[in-house]
Amino acid sequence: MAVRRARVPAVAGLVATAAATSAAWSFSPRPDIDGKVRIAVVQPGVIDGGKSADHRFDREEQLTRRLAGQDVDLIVWGESSVGFDLGDRPDLARRLAALSRATDAGILVNVDARRSDMPGIYKSSILVGPDGLTGERYDKMRLVPFGEYIPARSLLGWATSVGKAAGEDRRRGTQPVVMNVGDGLRVGPMVCFETAFPDMTRHLTREGADVLVGQSSTSTFQQSWAPEQHASLAALRAAETGRPMVHATLTGVSAVYGPSGQRVGSWLGTDASAAQVYEVPLAHGTTPYVRLGDWTVHGSLLILAAWAAGEGVRTLRLRRSAPEPRVRPARTVHGSPARPGR
Repeated sequence: MAVRRARVPAVAGLVATAAATSAAWSFSPRPDIDGKVRIAVVQPGVIDGGKSADHRFDREEQLTRRLAGQDVDLIVWGESSVGFDLGDRPDLARRLAALSRATDAGILVNVDARRSDMPGIYKSSILVGPDGLTGERYDKMRLVPFGEYIPARSLLGWATSVGKAAGEDRRRGTQPVVMNVGDGLRVGPMVCFETAFPDMTRHLTREGADVLVGQSSTSTFQQSWAPEQHASLAALRAAETGRPMVHATLTGVSAVYGPSGQRVGSWLGTDASAAQVYEVPLAHGTTPYVRLGDWTVHGSLLILAAWAAGEGVRTLRLRRSAPEPRVRPARTVHGSPARPGR
């Protein structure tokens, strides 16, 4: 019974927190829609063959050419869509620039390669325009443990012999970047795993991003629930920040969400190889999350800590005020302990 009574304040606290959060979300002002842009997602699909990086680039190039004349503002390719450093491969940089001219749009690619201008392998979002590389670049900051680097490699390096752990650690970027795409449009790119962190989209929004972009692969997780779940994270990030979010992948699922987290258009599923244009609504203004941050989490932890402290004090007081147990003296008969009757 005491345990049941102790649970009541905890449950009540959680319910109160959930109710307060729901009320704050329902009645808080949402950013108003004040424009739209046309953003295309290029998803090459599963590529077979020994030189998959070359074949993937060829397929992405073919799909992107189909966007010519469709009045697109930005074209987004997925994570690791380019497997070569563009400084080492000026031929690929020229082909991308030609695509930008043909479509009259900037192309946001993602390069997974060893850099020619500094040591190490980076995963980088790079914007290409009609004249070539624009200089807008974002290097992935939050890497996937064991997938992109081995924590404490001197101790756990053996993991590379099991599964597909990173044979060489990727290098980390140092700061988020908001890119100027042109015509006043600013985008905040993230790479794959990073879309799971709301603090990153909050920072990009505060820095002036109009559209959030996640470039992902999910190739390893085909035929599972993971691609759909990963794509759905973009809906949360959009609703939290009041900014639309584009989730572009190599093999699906690619999706776009509006400023309130509503889906825009249809998903590109795991069996799709396509280029699709989305009418993306824009919104400006500040949501409670962008203004205040993780206050619901901090508030919940504060309530839980206050309840735990209160329960601790109450338990201590009960123990101190409890009467000492009474010890009944044994009866004696003629100086000897009494024996129970038969």
